[in-house]
Amino acid sequence: MRILLAANASYVPPRGGATRSNMVWLELLASAGHECRIVAADLAHDRDGKLKQLQDEGIQIELVQSAAPPGVEVLRRGSILVYAAADPHVRTRTLARQIQDFQPDRVLVSSEDLGQVLLKEAQRRAPGRVVYLAHTPQLFPFGPASWNPDPAGAELVRQAAGIVAIGEHTGDYIARTLGRRPAVIHPPIYGSGPFENFARFDSGMITMVNPCAVKGISIFLELVRRFPQCPFGALPGWGTTRADRQALEALPNVTILPNVGSIQDFLRRTRILLMPSLWYEGFGLSVMEAMLHGIPVISSDSGGLREAKMGPRFVIPVRPIEQYEPAFDEHGLPAAVVPEQDIEPWAEALHSLLTNRTLYEEESALSRQRAIAFVESIQPGRMEEYLKSLAVPAGSWPAAQAPAAASHLLELSPEKRALLLARLRKGMGKSAD
Repeated sequence: MRILLAANASYVPPRGGATRSNMVWLELLASAGHECRIVAADLAHDRDGKLKQLQDEGIQIELVQSAAPPGVEVLRRGSILVYAAADPHVRTRTLARQIQDFQPDRVLVSSEDLGQVLLKEAQRRAPGRVVYLAHTPQLFPFGPASWNPDPAGAELVRQAAGIVAIGEHTGDYIARTLGRRPAVIHPPIYGSGPFENFARFDSGMITMVNPCAVKGISIFLELVRRFPQCPFGALPGWGTTRADRQALEALPNVTILPNVGSIQDFLRRTRILLMPSLWYEGFGLSVMEAMLHGIPVISSDSGGLREAKMGPRFVIPVRPIEQYEPAFDEHGLPAAVVPEQDIEPWAEALHSLLTNRTLYEEESALSRQRAIAFVESIQPGRMEEYLKSLAVPAGSWPAAQAPAAASHLLELSPEKRALLLARLRKGMGKSAD
């Protein structure tokens, strides 16, 4: 199959659980012999941060020197070509051109597409071939958690050849609010093990991933203040603003942690993970990753977090975010109106895990046991099977959409492109004689 993924998020480097999940799926599809490409955002506004993250995470990429359209950077990650464009209009045009040139059998559109611009273009250019990857409920055009409810956008999702949800809770949410049952496919993002046990009752940090308003930084900061003798660690993510960083830096017992090539490097420094999310979560990937390595997790009960925790202990009810300001933050995200929270259950849960070794070790062992069983149940080839199972539209691509030769040059290795260029030059020399 030829598979094209489209998303309004960065993939080189990837930002957030949705992009990392999609990247794992595409790498598995590519390793199975399928031809894969991505049309995505480019962090042109944060070039230094982009290069640093690539370096920190050990991500190897190759810049493909080609006649790419203005505003598009073509990169190769393994065998996957990534067409990165900072300008949304250029990104949409690039998607249209790639559908025309590449003639994909499946166009995967990730939910990181507020306004459904890419979905609309994909449905127009490749009807019957579009699969919607439903990660982030706030970005769905339907449902009570949506930032931008849109009946027309919801209909585009409903008409997709396939819909994939990343968890049972999200699958039920989609079925209930859209009226169509999606396929539930857990991304095989956790690796195959064995999973080292990082549990340490006596040492390590109390950590949080992606501290920001919607992820519950207000709860995290209050716990930092209440436990001044304890070391805390914060791993900034796609939602962390300058103001969030300043609030964290102002507290002496907080360490801001660097991006890492593997989540295990972060978890090795973690004693307890906090996941105090205040928005509706699709699934708790970070929760599952921590539990795999024996790290106890204290989480909110928001959305799919309860599903990820797989047990009621240390799952704390919160007052979820229900309103947003008519303004956007520096990342282009709506500014959340954060409700007052009851911090006492959080403080009590944290205190109990910090002071009761037996409780800590019991929670660690139970979390690890359940997480390993869950990960062992994941079928890495499930996405490939699902895409193959979908009906292929009748008829062939129109002749006007024949692949362009220039785009196929990008698929060649540098050595093969150099050889082809030498042959072309030799041929031109003969014809001139």
